[in-house]
Amino acid sequence: MTHGISLHAEPAPITLVPARTALVIIDMQRDFLESGGFGEALGNDVGLLQGAVGPCRTALAAARAAGLLVIHTREGHRPDLSDAPPAKVARGAPERRIGDPGPMGRILIRGEPGHDIVAALAPRPGEPVIDKPGKGAFHQTDLDQMLRNAGIDTLAVCGVTTEVCVHTTIREGNDRGYRCVALGDACASYFPEFHRVGLEMIKAQGGIFGWVSDSGAFATAVRSTTQAA
Repeated sequence: MTHGISLHAEPAPITLVPARTALVIIDMQRDFLESGGFGEALGNDVGLLQGAVGPCRTALAAARAAGLLVIHTREGHRPDLSDAPPAKVARGAPERRIGDPGPMGRILIRGEPGHDIVAALAPRPGEPVIDKPGKGAFHQTDLDQMLRNAGIDTLAVCGVTTEVCVHTTIREGNDRGYRCVALGDACASYFPEFHRVGLEMIKAQGGIFGWVSDSGAFATAVRSTTQAA
């Protein structure tokens, strides 16, 4: 459908055209959300990220029902670490770094169990999965080409963590001309204050990086397109 729908957001409502809108779910991976993964290896309480799973499912179900483009991302590296900057690999405690053995396989390595997306948000056949070596989903990936080929101009972004990979992706998208909407309740951080401030930064100064909404408002708006069809 090509008509616009209004999405309640801050600093102001935004009009979405479903055919030009994609839901981008950032890094909802076992390595970040489950015990034994990279997030816990860095000393974080992974339970703090679990609250984003339900809202992500709400947004995902609505997007799928409305036929929106859904894109999943995963942060991780080649098994030989040839795409991993040495400075990144060197972070963290010895034996708990990228590429080291962990309870879910080698930490943050593509193809390992910990690199996979959590079962509750598993991609369906045909939904693109972007494997990214950095924080932002545009860095050294084909995401931009994929979006432009599909005629997308607006991104609804959710996932983890708010102030790192979600924020970087929204900043990258903003610089490339995309309208970016963070679904705040469907994002999470190991640091609740970082989550709060990260969302504030996106919508500050009239929406300097984009808009902030939530999964319920997104689902309601998107659902209206299916009811009108």
